[in-house]
Amino acid sequence: MIALRSALSALHVLALAFGFSGLFLRGMRLRELAKDRGNAAARASLLRADNVWGLAALLWIVTGLVRAFAGLEKQPDFYLRNGFFWVKMGLFGLVFALEIRPMVAFIRWRIAKGRGADAAAAAVAAAPLAVFVRLNDAETVLVLVIPFVAALMARGAWLF
Repeated sequence: MIALRSALSALHVLALAFGFSGLFLRGMRLRELAKDRGNAAARASLLRADNVWGLAALLWIVTGLVRAFAGLEKQPDFYLRNGFFWVKMGLFGLVFALEIRPMVAFIRWRIAKGRGADAAAAAVAAAPLAVFVRLNDAETVLVLVIPFVAALMARGAWLF
């Protein structure tokens, strides 16, 4: 049981590290595209970074849900009664809400890429890249704040 708990904890933390790296790199590539929308290499790198961010976020969610509600570590009541848990969930919900617009756009870019280079370039040309940069920056800040809130929660601090 200790091996399972340890593995889940490690995967949860690694998901955060990989996700943050993908999110940060995605932001760098968005900035490159904002300067040169025709930069196919930046577009390809952005989509790879977005894949890392997406897969890491999925792993983060799955491991977090298992850790919180499978009763392997603390009981679910510990989380549900802790205000910092709800702050953490609110921050994660905000990250998810901010992610919807870029996520939909990047899915469309991938579809356009399948139709050819011209369609992919047209999809990028029509995108509000400055907005995506600001959304990515906001997500990055929120992802940085979440571990601090999680640390307070895990150590038994109570918000209310």
